[in-house]
Amino acid sequence: MMQRLLDILLAGTAIVVLSPVLIPVVIALRFTGEGEIFYLQKRIGYGGRAFGVFKFATMLKDSPNMNTGTITVRGDPRVLPLGRFLRKTKINELPQLANILIGDMSLVGPRPQTERCFEAFPERSKMEVVKVRPGLSGIGSIVFRGEEDMIHESNDPECFYDQVIMPYKGLLEEWYVANRSLENYLKCIFVTVWVVIFPRSSLVWSAFKGLPRPPSELVRFVNYPG
Repeated sequence: MMQRLLDILLAGTAIVVLSPVLIPVVIALRFTGEGEIFYLQKRIGYGGRAFGVFKFATMLKDSPNMNTGTITVRGDPRVLPLGRFLRKTKINELPQLANILIGDMSLVGPRPQTERCFEAFPERSKMEVVKVRPGLSGIGSIVFRGEEDMIHESNDPECFYDQVIMPYKGLLEEWYVANRSLENYLKCIFVTVWVVIFPRSSLVWSAFKGLPRPPSELVRFVNYPG
């Protein structure tokens, strides 16, 4: 109950405070690219139910049916020019503040996945992540903030995503579900802001003790200090 109250309070405050950023982005999107402002994407949420996630439109309209589908790589040709900036700064995710007010999401939790990506989770991870509301940010989001770069350097992006990224991301999301607390909720918010400002920071590893160790293929990408 406390987390839900904080979600409503903080999301509402964020919309007001960030309106000087959000309004110009809306105007810019309307008059650039394909003229689309928002994109509603089907994701898997609490209880395994599908819901629509709001995002600023950053890619071509038919992008889910092109190239790597819902998996985005660095330099992806489907991403529009303004979209590259919005994705890099994570501004494209801010419309999900509305999802939080509606109650589909929380500020902190496992990131909601498309059905294709959700199915790439190990079975145990699938069972655990749907026990809580998905989050605008969370442990998985913080650790995998450079996911597009990780996928880009692979010879087989989809295989690397399915066999390396998603199993480990699932472990991270399981850790959060098992260690939910008001303290970790607040720390996630702080660390999220911190890594946006300092992208190379390894703060997540010292802030959250006991996180699963990354596989060798990911160590250099996630700023793991070990």
